[in-house]
Amino acid sequence: MKILIISDTHKSHKNLQKILEEIRPVDMLIHLGDTEGGEDYIAALADCPSHIIRGNNDFFTDLPQEEEFEVMGHHVFITHGHYYYVALGEERLKQEARERGADIVMYGHTHKPSLTQEADLITLNPGSVAYPRQEGRRPSYMVMELDEGGKVDISQEYL
Repeated sequence: MKILIISDTHKSHKNLQKILEEIRPVDMLIHLGDTEGGEDYIAALADCPSHIIRGNNDFFTDLPQEEEFEVMGHHVFITHGHYYYVALGEERLKQEARERGADIVMYGHTHKPSLTQEADLITLNPGSVAYPRQEGRRPSYMVMELDEGGKVDISQEYL
């Protein structure tokens, strides 16, 4: 299974279109918030099952604040991250993920990619497709691939 993980598009879809042209087909899209009203367009563009949550800039939306779901034997917890103060570090988020029984937690908000793989928990942030803030400021996303045995392979990608 191939999963495209993005965040913080902020109404800008040009880079997402390029990404999808390059990596299609994908089996699932996960968007970690701040679509700013673009969620229907993003879901249609991806043309696959999608999990899209609300970020701190997603006003007047019915998107969920967080989601938990199972993917090939993995318990996944997704959130934008601002309620867990991720700009100050990942510890509160990791604690919450472990309390929920998640073995994969994903967040956005900081616009900076991050990947931590511990024995019991994978924590990731794909960065921002539209407005990156890390050194070099290249738009970023992640691709997660899971094999039949549930083995997880995550790659950090840049445009």
